[in-house]
Amino acid sequence: MAVCDLHLSQDNALEKMTSATVILPEGKAPGPFPVFYLLHGLSDDHTAWLRRSNVERYVERWPMIVVLPNGERSFYTDSRTNPRAAFETFIVRDLIGTVDQMFRTIPSREGRVIGGLSTGGYGAIKLAIKHPDMFRAAVSHSGAVAFASKPFGNDAAWKAEWEAVFGDDAPGGPEDIFALVEDADRTTMPAMRIDCGVNDFLIEDNREFHAHLETLGIAHEYAEYPGAHEWSYWDTHVQDAIAFFGRELGIKPHVENA
Repeated sequence: MAVCDLHLSQDNALEKMTSATVILPEGKAPGPFPVFYLLHGLSDDHTAWLRRSNVERYVERWPMIVVLPNGERSFYTDSRTNPRAAFETFIVRDLIGTVDQMFRTIPSREGRVIGGLSTGGYGAIKLAIKHPDMFRAAVSHSGAVAFASKPFGNDAAWKAEWEAVFGDDAPGGPEDIFALVEDADRTTMPAMRIDCGVNDFLIEDNREFHAHLETLGIAHEYAEYPGAHEWSYWDTHVQDAIAFFGRELGIKPHVENA
């Protein structure tokens, strides 16, 4: 694989220069290639997956491009209070458009998937549900799936950060994925896979979301594994995401010569 930095000018929804990391397949295959958008968690940036996991090694046998955006602390949401923090619009319009222009991609829903960890897991599911014309499938690892659907407790700092992104949205609002799946068109619903560690502080939220999907009759994969909210867990199970996306995209890993 080859890794490169992608720098976007300030002519975008964020009105500032920003960066993403791109993992490109090597070899003689000319493409075009499907693209896997992989989102980081709340306290990280676009470099986290490469610094703290082996994702580059895991995808090297797969004919796909991986794009790692910088979502900052945005929840991958268009901020209700800051017009220069429109991160949902940035990803689905500006970043995807730039990637499709610069690389040999399959520039359609059939060649595009999205996944992430923690708030990135929430973002992946949300963006796929809100933009089913853009994404064929989504994966959430240890997803913060209920952050837009539950009260945030008595932590003043957390409340201020939440309100900076979601404003006065109440549970059931336009960023609440429990509500979004209720209203989603079943004929265009992206394939979904959700997993969480049994010792993760978000396990009950993930179980509730899984049960909600089952009640609605929405097909999805759900799995629980040993582990907590930590990189050793995500490093292991991003491999499951890659295999899941391979099946959904109809691609197979390269077979190395013996």
